[in-house]
Amino acid sequence: MTDDGIDGVVLVPLEWNRDDRGAFAELFRQEWVPGAPPMVQANLSRSRAGVLRGMHFHKEQADFWILLEGRQFVALYDLRPSSPTSGQKLELSLDAQAELRGLYVPPGVAHGFYAVSDVEMLYLVDLAYTGDDEHGFIWNDPQAGISWPNDDPILSDRDRANPSLSDAKLRLS
Repeated sequence: MTDDGIDGVVLVPLEWNRDDRGAFAELFRQEWVPGAPPMVQANLSRSRAGVLRGMHFHKEQADFWILLEGRQFVALYDLRPSSPTSGQKLELSLDAQAELRGLYVPPGVAHGFYAVSDVEMLYLVDLAYTGDDEHGFIWNDPQAGISWPNDDPILSDRDRANPSLSDAKLRLS
């Protein structure tokens, strides 16, 4: 497990155990993210190549992502005012065929991804979905400085209408 540049973000290498029957991988253990609340819900997301989902954040909820298929560019941005890495971004390229990894994203860290290819992602959350803790900022806000691989991605109406990063920060106060 590695802290990957933003306080509380953990990138966990996962291992395939292969034999002549196929393969098995452990995808999550609570102990991999010390101090984190237990995960209570699992979700499956499929996105076609060219889709960008984000930037999203939660005040209360943490996520644990596992890319099962495909390649994605992941962007994180620390919105937590009291964090030692507040205002920092992190960009990662994940490829399910090259290396299986889990990514823990704590509350207050905005997250988004661009599907470089068709992707399938399993993600665990530590709070059941109600819709009350769904927030975001516009994916290409220059203040965030994220180097997205495509400047004309496929977006949801919600993501297209997200406020600026400055406005999102005001919602956290």
